[in-house]
Order: sequence, then structure tokens, then C-alpha cells
Amino acid sequence: MQLGMIGLGRMGANMSRRLSAAGHEIVGHDVDAATMAPLVAEGAVTAAASLTELVDDLTAPRAIWLMIPAAFVESTMETLIPLLDAGDVVVDGGNSFYRDSADRAARFDDAGIDHVDVGVSGGVWGLERGYCLMVGGTSHAVERLTPVFESLAPGVDTASRTDGREGAPSPAERGWLHCGPPGAGHFVKMVHNGIEYGLMAAYAEGFAILERADIGSSDRPRDAETAPLRDARYYQYDFDLAAVAELWRHGSVIGSWLLDLTARALVADPQLDHFRGHVSDSGEGRWTVQAAIDEGVPANVLASALHQRFSSRDQGDYGDKLLSALREQFGGHTER
Repeated sequence: MQLGMIGLGRMGANMSRRLSAAGHEIVGHDVDAATMAPLVAEGAVTAAASLTELVDDLTAPRAIWLMIPAAFVESTMETLIPLLDAGDVVVDGGNSFYRDSADRAARFDDAGIDHVDVGVSGGVWGLERGYCLMVGGTSHAVERLTPVFESLAPGVDTASRTDGREGAPSPAERGWLHCGPPGAGHFVKMVHNGIEYGLMAAYAEGFAILERADIGSSDRPRDAETAPLRDARYYQYDFDLAAVAELWRHGSVIGSWLLDLTARALVADPQLDHFRGHVSDSGEGRWTVQAAIDEGVPANVLASALHQRFSSRDQGDYGDKLLSALREQFGGHTER
């Protein structure tokens, strides 16, 4: 089918390539014209110089997919809505807040336009592996876009079938799911990313403990400001972390794609010298924790993983300074 793709960055470009390879006709637009050139040269997209041109190049009823950062979705939608006609459908494939998606769907509905929210997981590997799609919207809009979802999704061969499932493979088994009404897709993706934070933090903390397991071989200060290490002889291990990661990939209960990527990163850069440890968050973890609070659901791991990302960016500096100040006030402790 014909699809307009707005946003041809790392995700939008490869999604366009995958769709084009599956036989879909892609009309693409990006604010950075240079990003469109390689895709045009490959024959993956037909470039549109503006949103108006993109809309004009599509045959009504149109289908348009936005693959842009959440911060730019609202302004792009505001520009796009007046250009569209009743019967068109717009997909927000970015990481928008699910409440915003639900509200936008209501606004679009007033104009007779369908709004579909799609959480997309797959990252830069999606071109080859496919994209896991979490879809929210009306049944008729989702049905219309099914050929696109089927082409983007990984397919049934990417995982063994779960015991107890029978009959023809469901959409979920093929890698995409209509999760519910408007906002549902982004809600599921929000929680997906919250879980991702927790999983990544667990691997990071575990490997950090392994990395420090030789601490007993190091000289430590003996003063009131340094916690003594009891039984240093038990901390004399110099582990090959890349080898441990590789080991765990083979038959371990904690094996996963994230562990595969951990092993890959440690082979390429065992000491991780190319990284500062500055870990960003794009919002989904915060929204997941807020939803947990609203629902009264304990989410200790996810909240802790989110707060660790704040700490990685030195956002706890003032609090750390106050802790140091308090130690000086009550105990005369000076910073090392």
C-alpha cells in the first residue's frame, strides 16, 4: 500500500527501507533534506520537500506515519491536520505520552481523521530483525493498516511457539498487536520501556559487581572516611567480563537479546572507555512510574532504575553536597 513517512532518521529510514522491500510505496519527508538523498538513491522512498507536498503526493484516503521525537509531534500534527481530508489516517510511531495520544485521537475524530498510536521496539536492528509493534486505535483504522504492520513486524519465525498455543499464529505471535483503543499502544510501549530500564540496570549493576571483585588486591586507605573491607582474601577475582557475558548467553536463565548486546559491547570495548556513563531518559520510564503510583502498584525496580539514570547525569549533585555538608556538621568529617 501507499504510505507517507514523516521523519527519516535512524528509525524512520530503516522502516521505510523494510516497507519498500516488501512492496509498499513510500513517500518520505524529513526536515533535514540531506537524510532523504540516500533513500531516494536506493529507491526506497519518493522524497517530498514539505508536508504539503507529501500530502499532495499521496492518494486519498491517505495513510501517514510520523516517526519523529515526541517533542515535535504536536507541532507537526497542528501543521498536518488542515492539509488532510476525512477518511485519512495518521500514525504516531514515536514515544509520545499515551494521554497525549488519546487526546489527539479525539481531536482527529472531530475532523473525520483516524489517529493510530504505535509503540515501536526494535531499534537500529529493526531493518533485519523486524519491529515489535504495540498498536492503539479504532478497529477499522488498524485493519486498514494491517499490511503495513505485517511487513514491519518480525514474523513468526523469530521465536519458538509458546506451549499451549494452537491454530493459526495470532498477530502477537507475528510481532504486532492491536492493544486497544486510542492511547493503548503507547501505554503498552511506555511500560515496555520502563521494564527495559529495569533490565538494563540489573545487567549493569551485576557486571559492576563482577568488575570490582578484585578490590581485595588493592590498597585501601585506613581512616575514618573509608569503610574497611572485611576479609580481603575473598575479593581477589579478576574476571573476564566479556567471557562471562558470552558464557551467560549459552543456556543461562538470564539470557536475552539485551545480554547479547552486552556481550557485543564488551568484546568491542572491554573497559567501556568510549562511554562516560551519562544515561538519558526520554520520558517513558517517568510515565511508567507515575502510572504505577496512580494505580497503587509497587514498582520498586523500575523506579530505582529511573532514579539511577538521573544520578548518571549528575542530577543528584545538590543532594550529594548536602549529605557531605551534614556529615561535616555532625561529625566533623571532611571530604576525601
